[in-house]
Amino acid sequence: MNEKKNSDIHLRPRFKMEFNENVQNLLSKFKDAIKDKDCRYCCKVVGNHIVIDVSVKENHFWSPQLNIEIEEVDEHRSIVKGLFGPKPQVWTLFMFFHFAVAVAFIGFLIMTYVKWTLKEDYAVALFMVVLLPALWILMYFLGRIGKKAGHQQMGELYEFMMSVLKK
Repeated sequence: MNEKKNSDIHLRPRFKMEFNENVQNLLSKFKDAIKDKDCRYCCKVVGNHIVIDVSVKENHFWSPQLNIEIEEVDEHRSIVKGLFGPKPQVWTLFMFFHFAVAVAFIGFLIMTYVKWTLKEDYAVALFMVVLLPALWILMYFLGRIGKKAGHQQMGELYEFMMSVLKK
């Protein structure tokens, strides 16, 4: 098994591992793990894609999700690519806020320029041009705090995945 991890600065850590097994064997391991009554994780297998969630009982707003894609190298080797991230609803909400802040920043930047050229009072618009990047930075750090809040569960998901793959 060969594993590569990206830098820790990412909000959505990724990894890549190579296994000396074919895709179907690896997928069948996950399908068997799902059938196990003692399994405390919610798993979905669709094609070569696997989604592993924290159990409903332990789930909170910042709970991570592990997305795994299994790709065939040849008949006897496969690559397992993993991506940790928030649930899709949380990710969409964060992306919406980032987009809204970006659009508002551009709008207030244009408003500041127009009021400045018309020699009108542009203090409020300029204040917003300064405030919005600060809000964007705050949202970034909130994402980092959320990642830290789900870090233990991220480790648990990774350990579960590794226990299934090494069977």
